[in-house]
Amino acid sequence: MTIIEGIDEHDIDIKELTKILKARCACGGTAKKGQIELQGDHKKKVKEVLADMGFSSDTIEIR
Repeated sequence: MTIIEGIDEHDIDIKELTKILKARCACGGTAKKGQIELQGDHKKKVKEVLADMGFSSDTIEIR
């Protein structure tokens, strides 16, 4: 499981971001309690996608 935290829900629609990440990683997942959970180990791909979207790696935790 890959968990993404630290995304400000006031700046971006977390459900829409979840849809994008699920499509780019070809996996299932959900958004709940201010975090995104993706099925499988997608840390590297998620970092690439978020960086391409302009997110700072300093503010987002991926585990």
